[in-house]
Amino acid sequence: MGHAQKPAQADLGLGWIYYGLARVLQPATVVVIGSYRGFVPMMMGRALADNGGTGRVLFIDPSLVDRFWRKPAKVQAHFEKFGLTNIQHHAVTTQDFVQSETYRALTEVGLVFIDGYHSYEQARLDFEAFAPLVSPRGAILFHDSIQVRLSSFYGTDKTYEHRVCDLMTELRRDGQWQVLDLPFGDGLTLVRRAGNPEILLA
Repeated sequence: MGHAQKPAQADLGLGWIYYGLARVLQPATVVVIGSYRGFVPMMMGRALADNGGTGRVLFIDPSLVDRFWRKPAKVQAHFEKFGLTNIQHHAVTTQDFVQSETYRALTEVGLVFIDGYHSYEQARLDFEAFAPLVSPRGAILFHDSIQVRLSSFYGTDKTYEHRVCDLMTELRRDGQWQVLDLPFGDGLTLVRRAGNPEILLA
C-alpha cells in the first residue's frame, strides 16, 4: 500500500524507517491514523515490543474503505496472528476520537503517523489534533505527502484529490517545524519541531 515494500525479497521498504524511529525514540505511545490492512500499526507495534517496555499503539481507523476493521474480535486476532498485543484499535474518525476520554488522557506522544483521508482539510485536522501532544523529541509522519494525485480508494464514485502536500508546503513556511520529504513509495514526510539541536544522547 505505497510503502515501497517488496514482499518477494522480504523488504519492508519504508517500514524499516517506521520500525527504526520507534526503536530509537522509545515512545510510550504511538498514534497511527489510517491503515488499509495494518502495516504501519504492526511495524510500530513490533518496534515497541522489541523495545521491551509497555509501549502502546493507538490505531484510529473507522473502516470506511471496507468492513475489515469493524469487528473487534477479528481485529484483535489479526494482530495477534503476528504476535502483537500492544495495538489498541479505535473504529472512529479523528473527529470522534478527540471527543473521547482516551484522547483527553494523552500526553507525550512519541510518534504520530497520519495516513487517513488525504484531503488538505483532514490532514490539517489530524495534525492540529495531535501536534500539541507530541513530545519535544517526537515526530509526525505523513504518508502520500509529496504530490497531488487522484484517488478512488473509497470507490470510483468518491474520487478525490490527495492534497497532503499542500499542508507540507505550509509547514515548511512555518518556522516552528522541520520538514523532510522522502520520495519513496507514495511518499513520506517527516515533521518535527524546529529549534536548537538537542544534546546528543548515548
